[in-house]
Amino acid sequence: MKKNSIILAFLLAFTVPAFSATDSAVDMDLTKIGGSIDKLSKYRGKWVIVNYWATWCPPCIEEMPELQAYHDEHEDTDGVVIGINSEDVSEKKLLNFLDVYSITYPSYVSKPTFKTELGALPGLPTTYVISPAGTIEARQVGGITQEMIENFIDSWNSKNKK
Repeated sequence: MKKNSIILAFLLAFTVPAFSATDSAVDMDLTKIGGSIDKLSKYRGKWVIVNYWATWCPPCIEEMPELQAYHDEHEDTDGVVIGINSEDVSEKKLLNFLDVYSITYPSYVSKPTFKTELGALPGLPTTYVISPAGTIEARQVGGITQEMIENFIDSWNSKNKK
């Protein structure tokens, strides 16, 4: 019973309000640490876990091993994590931070903001879950785990079978 309550609480918390959900594919520029640009659409065809974070944010740091584990397990098949650092920090400090915490999933940078191309950024960490079709399916404000991501995707897949 406790596990069902936890899953229900997660599903209720891990949603995008109707006004933020997208029916069509989203795309945006992603600025690499060195300054070059990628497009979010480069990851189309896989689940994309977009995680906004900062080096000064303890919950962000706490969830990083979970995000790395999800990425490691899914990157060759059906999902990727991309991290977007949302603070003013030097490239050197950021690269050192990623090295210290053994983060190998794609990392990008943005200026601190409360609104992104994906929607509101009410706090850090904030994670958006984007379907293989490129639509925003969920937003989680606060820490996240690999299990939470996988449970959401499994639930979404079972509800959206064609």
